[in-house]
Amino acid sequence: MAGILNKVFPSLVWNIPTKKKVIYLTFDDGPHTKLTPFILQELAKYNAKATFFLLGKEAESKPSLHKELLENNHSVGNHTFSHPNGWLTKNSRYYSDVEKCNKILNTKLFRPPYGKIKPSQIWRLRKTYKIIMWDVLSWDFHEKMTAEKCFNLIKKKTKNGSIIVFHENDKALENVTYCLPKTLKYFSDLGYEFKAIEATDL
Repeated sequence: MAGILNKVFPSLVWNIPTKKKVIYLTFDDGPHTKLTPFILQELAKYNAKATFFLLGKEAESKPSLHKELLENNHSVGNHTFSHPNGWLTKNSRYYSDVEKCNKILNTKLFRPPYGKIKPSQIWRLRKTYKIIMWDVLSWDFHEKMTAEKCFNLIKKKTKNGSIIVFHENDKALENVTYCLPKTLKYFSDLGYEFKAIEATDL
C-alpha cells in the first residue's frame, strides 16, 4: 500500500528506504501520563530512539513529559493541537490548529490525525513540514485488536526502513504495554537498530 500511495503522494514519507536493518518507531497522540514514562523506560533498555507525534493540547498540559522526550534525544513531531480530521475540517481551521501546536513544539515533522489529509493541505503544509505517514499500522487502538495479534501484525509487516505507528492513549494502553517490549526484543535480536526520524535526513 505504501508503495502505491508513494506514487500518488510522493511528497509524503511512508517509509525510509534503506538496506540497513533500521526501524523507525513512532507514537501518536501523547504525551500520556501512564504510557510515555513506560515507553521511555522500554526504549532506554535497547538504546532505542523514536519519534513522538504529540498533540499540542497534551504537550501543553504535560510540559515535563515533553521536555523529557527531548532530553532523551527522541524526535518530536506535530500531530495538530486538537486532533481534527483533515478531510472534514476547513483548511483555514486546520492550518490554524497545526500552527497552534507548533508554537509549543517547534518542529519540522508533521503527521495528520487519522492519516486523513486533503491534497490542498498537503500542498500547503509540505512547504514547512516533512509529512510523515507509515507503512506499518499496529492497530493498537482498535477494540478488536488483541495484544498478540498486534504483535504478530508488526512482525509480519515490518522490514528495513519501516515506520511503525503506536499510540499514546487510553485505548492503546494494554496493547502497547504488551507489544512494545516484545517488538524491541524481537527486532533487536534480529540485529535491527531503532532510530528517530530527523527532518534534516529526509
